[in-house]
Amino acid sequence: MTFDEIYFEHHKMVFNLALHYVQNIEDAEEITQDVFVKVFDNLNTFKKQSSLKTWVYRITINQSLDFIKGKNPQKRNFLYSIFSINDSNFKFQPSNFNHPGIELELKEACQKIFEAINQLSDNQKTALILLKIEDKSQAETAEIMNLNVKALESLFQRAKNNLEILLNKKG
Repeated sequence: MTFDEIYFEHHKMVFNLALHYVQNIEDAEEITQDVFVKVFDNLNTFKKQSSLKTWVYRITINQSLDFIKGKNPQKRNFLYSIFSINDSNFKFQPSNFNHPGIELELKEACQKIFEAINQLSDNQKTALILLKIEDKSQAETAEIMNLNVKALESLFQRAKNNLEILLNKKG
């Protein structure tokens, strides 16, 4: 498979996954570029111990986490990015219903959820993103994260419990 074919097949997945981590379009674009530079640089050393897609997922997760660690730990408003996207192929689309009260409630609820997700450990955040936002199976997620399914189930349960605690905090 050529690099162009890999890019064409995986660039939307890479961008969407990066966006789940950083909640900022420009940062997700930067991570996407970095991921494909790494893929290009390391394609000849890919050992095929996992699928190409799994390998690209791992690179994307690592690049996203490295990017977050290298950035100023400033909270971003995820919904600002969602409401400013005009690309109809983009995975997340807000409702076309423009009632200001409903939009404000949706924005506040989503912001609270993503602020809580951003407080989880890297592994818990990754498990939650892959299983619930990316809609990956447990087997796929376990392979991407280099875990067995039981360890993933335990990690995901802790993530859910911690998220519930964070969302139920007053103030």
